[in-house]
Amino acid sequence: MDKGNCSSLTEFFFLGITNNPEMKVTLFTIILVIYLINLLANLGMIILIRMDFQLNTPMYFFLSHLSFCDLCYSTAIGPKMLVDLFAKNKSIPIRGCALQFLIFCTFVDSECLLLAVMAFDRYKAISNPLLYTVNMSNRVCSLLMAGVYLLGTADALIHTTLTFSLCFCGSNEINHFFCDVPPLLLLSCSDTQVNELVIFTIFGFIELSTITGVLVSYCYIILSVLKIRSAEGRFRAFSTCTSHLTAVAFFQGTMLFMYFRPSSSYSLDQDKITSLFYTLVIPMLNPLIYSLRNKDVKGALEKLKNKICL
Repeated sequence: MDKGNCSSLTEFFFLGITNNPEMKVTLFTIILVIYLINLLANLGMIILIRMDFQLNTPMYFFLSHLSFCDLCYSTAIGPKMLVDLFAKNKSIPIRGCALQFLIFCTFVDSECLLLAVMAFDRYKAISNPLLYTVNMSNRVCSLLMAGVYLLGTADALIHTTLTFSLCFCGSNEINHFFCDVPPLLLLSCSDTQVNELVIFTIFGFIELSTITGVLVSYCYIILSVLKIRSAEGRFRAFSTCTSHLTAVAFFQGTMLFMYFRPSSSYSLDQDKITSLFYTLVIPMLNPLIYSLRNKDVKGALEKLKNKICL
């Protein structure tokens, strides 16, 4: 469509999760509790890993960045969503919408890639524990994280640029609680085939690469574990991977469900619940998954509690 025929929108309006007044108080309470747990758990994990010398290993270095990613993309959405539940004016400037989506996409992509890096880290730790700290040195870990954030930012910039270059000449009401690609594409009166193709191509490549990386890493992990003679040793090796596998299953399963469908099959009302799950619930669950089953984290928390009590 000719850009000259586009109206110059300055803001969008969110329709939100629900318009039912009776549900708003309940939803606000639940979402607030989830977000506060998310905030405290992820901040606590980052601080704990930085403070405790025993957690100064590659595994916990990556875990601190996982918490950072969870914190960033959930905070880009959570506070605004809570305010909008009771606000009469649920507007967001178009630049604010672009910024919200850019932050969200950057850290979601980064987390997707980071989960693959963490699988590779587990492979290195289990296959050759004596050379683990040499193979996964501070320099190697820093370079891996730089690559993760670079790719995440590049992909987010591409999607943000393409999405907000579209023509929005109709309604400016987004049937969602944050700025995401699917509802924005539905508002556009431009041809969105290029955008959909880019989503399937670039994000598809990222998903395929990370899932393949995780699967290959775990194939090698299984082969390495089978070489361990004692049953206790095998159990201990596998137990270090269960938290990561749980996090991968939650995150990747939700991503595949949300974004790998043609736009004609989207049901935005249904997808709001799914979006709520991966924007707030998963970031809350990740630090709990990694801490509840982790003796090192429990030990660090106990030491910190003793210091505070003294």
